[in-house]
Amino acid sequence: MGEWGFLSKLLDKVQSHSTVIGKVWLTVLFVFRIMVLGAGAEKVWSDEQSKLVCNTKQPGCKNVCYDHTFPISHIRFWVLQIIFVSTPTLLYFGHVLHVLHKEKKLCQLAESQAETKGLKYHKYTDDHGKVIIKGQLLGSYLASLIFKILLEAAFIVGQYYIYGFIMLPKIECSQSPCPYTVECFMSRPTEKTIFIIFMLVMACVSLLLNVVEMFYLICRRSKK
Repeated sequence: MGEWGFLSKLLDKVQSHSTVIGKVWLTVLFVFRIMVLGAGAEKVWSDEQSKLVCNTKQPGCKNVCYDHTFPISHIRFWVLQIIFVSTPTLLYFGHVLHVLHKEKKLCQLAESQAETKGLKYHKYTDDHGKVIIKGQLLGSYLASLIFKILLEAAFIVGQYYIYGFIMLPKIECSQSPCPYTVECFMSRPTEKTIFIIFMLVMACVSLLLNVVEMFYLICRRSKK
């Protein structure tokens, strides 16, 4: 889990600049995706290739069959999914820091002028320093949600087309240098299928939360 520390710290800072639904999304990402991936899924897939058994001893056949069936490992696929889905949120966080920095400079400039002494310039923060999602921030927040929705949906569809949503216990392969149609057998297919379905459900929950948050922001803005 150490390799996720930097990403977790960055995303944790975004919580103070998100809506309530956004905070729930971050919780789902932290607890049910990153922690489960690091604590359980990596151990389950540690024998993914080493314990693959094929009914032939032809050199190179097992490696070719595995590469043909799994062009990318489930673990690496989920790691890429989490990183890509988190990137729009991190870009929004960078925009927030940029906007707040500009607002701080304008506030200091306003206070330094004699005719406006004592007045404070606050457009994107309230009296307690909490960020108000409006204007530029609202636009970048909605853009980040749209990109997260598209990326999440793309990875769900991609997972289906690459290897489906069930780990088949038997793999049939006729790739060269295999001398004939070879049958290979995966280790712990049921346990791996459980993790595949769990990560799929979490991806769908994340997608749903992003859609709900987008409509929530649009409705709240339209009422104002």
